[in-house]
Amino acid sequence: MINKKECVAMLLAGGQGSRLYALTNKIAKPAVIYGGKYRIIDFPLSNCVNSGIDTVGVLTQYQPLILNDYIGNGEPWDLDRSYGGVHILSPYQAKHGSEWFKGTANAIYQNISFIKRYNPEYVLILSGDHIYKMNYGKMLERHKKSGADCTIAAIKVPLSEASRFGILNVDEEGVIYQFEEKPAKPKSDLASMGIYIFTAEKLYKYLEADEADPTSSKDFGKNVLPAMLSAGEKMVSYTFDGYWKDVGTINSLFESNMDLLGNSPEFDIADPTWRIRSRNPIAPPHYLGEDGRIVNSIVASGCEIEGVVENSILSHDVVVKKGAVVKNAIIYSGTVIDENSQVSYSIIDENVHVGKGAKVGDDLNGELKISVLGRDISVADGKQVKAGEIIDESV
Repeated sequence: MINKKECVAMLLAGGQGSRLYALTNKIAKPAVIYGGKYRIIDFPLSNCVNSGIDTVGVLTQYQPLILNDYIGNGEPWDLDRSYGGVHILSPYQAKHGSEWFKGTANAIYQNISFIKRYNPEYVLILSGDHIYKMNYGKMLERHKKSGADCTIAAIKVPLSEASRFGILNVDEEGVIYQFEEKPAKPKSDLASMGIYIFTAEKLYKYLEADEADPTSSKDFGKNVLPAMLSAGEKMVSYTFDGYWKDVGTINSLFESNMDLLGNSPEFDIADPTWRIRSRNPIAPPHYLGEDGRIVNSIVASGCEIEGVVENSILSHDVVVKKGAVVKNAIIYSGTVIDENSQVSYSIIDENVHVGKGAKVGDDLNGELKISVLGRDISVADGKQVKAGEIIDESV
């Protein structure tokens, strides 16, 4: 008899993340660094293992090299299993040809054979580009008790912002009677989080029907979920009331990082009851020089601080030299901020060199304008990168 997994997770991690501009020109969005020592994909992977789900397919497509290398065999997340564990699933050549994933539904359809290897009763569909801590086990219990064919995780949003999301209209028991994808005039403030649990056989049925429809855009929100609803399948909502951030833009990524700072951070990343795991590099403890000063900041291992770091987040092996001032900034690993330079309201990618006396970003004048430097570039001595500029080549 073939061993069964009760629930298999499928993690959609192939997105380009074009609204992050220079930060995702060379890497997939889920591989973007967050909070000094994490990458975005650490959150859904950690949520899976903390929720008791030990079989995860990670669907990659755009610039997957760094992401694939980072996930490796899954050991940091306790997903290096002999049966199950984490698996990288890329587009591949089959008997009838090969093609890129055409949409979220098509990506899962192309990997139905992976899911069926484990003969699960339920399939959890996740996105790889959100910051949150969530117990998927509680959502699965809701799915089973309600007898639903599909359960959609939802979060309340301001009604003024609801048109940006897929909106669920539900009855008093949380049964969905209407699903509207980004409605111009939303009737509800219950937004889909892009997290779904399907009863496996229903998922197979509707993915196959969607694939056979030449007019479909092969998307869960636009096609599969409305088709299930119109066919009378039972669909229910699961309301999540914790911290959840879609970090799909420069400003939202910056704001979510800043939510980690302060005496009472909005998002407690250090909660020992729900550990967020990551593949951390081996680095020495950070060093604070005689004139160095760190205020209300997160500084990872291997950093050397001889200047001032305030209200900022530094990944591992960042160097801030004497006289340099870093305020309200996010600095990724391997970057050097040279003597007497100034960095503010900026996100600086990996292995960047900011030259002596250079200035990157500026203080706010009522509007959040984040400057961005892409990976592996240099800003020459004395040069300036203005507020809101996005640079992907040496200055």
